[in-house]
Amino acid sequence: MDQNATIKEMAAPEGRVSPAQLVDFVARAFVAAGLPQPDAQTVAGLMVQADLRGSDTHGVIRLPLYVRRLRAGGINVKPNICVLNDRASAALIDGDNGMGHLVMRRATELAIEKAKVTGVGWVGVRMSNHAGPAALYVTMPLAHDMVGLYFAVGSNNHLPPWGGSESLLGTNPMAVAVPALEEPPIVLDMAPTVAAYGKVRLKAQRGEAMPVGWMIDREGKPLTDAKRADEGHLLPIGDYKGYGLSLIIALLAGALNRAAVGREVIDFVKETGKATNTGQAIMAVSIEAFVPPAEFKKTVDGFVRDIRQSKRLPGVERIWLPGEQSHAKQLDRNAHGIPTPKALRESLDAVARELKIAPLN
Repeated sequence: MDQNATIKEMAAPEGRVSPAQLVDFVARAFVAAGLPQPDAQTVAGLMVQADLRGSDTHGVIRLPLYVRRLRAGGINVKPNICVLNDRASAALIDGDNGMGHLVMRRATELAIEKAKVTGVGWVGVRMSNHAGPAALYVTMPLAHDMVGLYFAVGSNNHLPPWGGSESLLGTNPMAVAVPALEEPPIVLDMAPTVAAYGKVRLKAQRGEAMPVGWMIDREGKPLTDAKRADEGHLLPIGDYKGYGLSLIIALLAGALNRAAVGREVIDFVKETGKATNTGQAIMAVSIEAFVPPAEFKKTVDGFVRDIRQSKRLPGVERIWLPGEQSHAKQLDRNAHGIPTPKALRESLDAVARELKIAPLN
């Protein structure tokens, strides 16, 4: 793959800021909202990492909401994140209603520690919060020659059971990351709905219409006005299969951890002063427990190249692997800065005024 050519096509320095500038601003905002400096820096770094990967709907765009929740008392600024149950290969963490990024970083580190000893580590989480994109956490085990898997209960319900008209499920995300040798890692980060709700909010913020097939109204008709999203439901991928996948993720990440599911789920946007008891789970699998890591990664490389070079349908310029475009965006944004569209800038400026801190340069 000619990665440099891809980056050149994407490069557009206008309207961008450096990752360091963005981390500094976000960290200052969190400190002003009550987070201790070390925690503010950690969360800011993870949020900007999300934007670097191109997860624009789950990164710095969420800062105003996080600040509102912190100031409303919906998030504990000084949580006691602790391990409730601890086994050789499994554990349950109570996040004490802390920032989800802090809770999930702790959970991922513990899963990696366990996988180093037993070959696999599964850590469930309760009393957490929205933690940004799943890719942040499944990619952490890659540095240890491990595969990462992640599941979470969405922070609000927008998906009805198949054939139903009441939203009892969320855009419950799942993600898997698999390392390669020379190729970018395979990183699948997806919701069981056609679109994540963050993308709907982004459309509303930009004044853009949603494609037909993202949502339906309460009568089952297509809904394309993103500003009317509260009047409808998201559609699952693969019809009843997406519904079933969302249900299973809710059970694994929510019910198994004594976290909120179904009617217990708190809408973190509308009820900013309430704890959400968000459930999440992270799993790290040591490749060495099955095969020498270099041999496995070489196999991944070969499979990736075979797929990429396979015959294409007419009009298809290239076949992408999961995570390739995020990898390209990360290279581009590290080199040229992170895009800050007008709507995002305005929302960050509003946060600065509210918290009485210097705006983003």
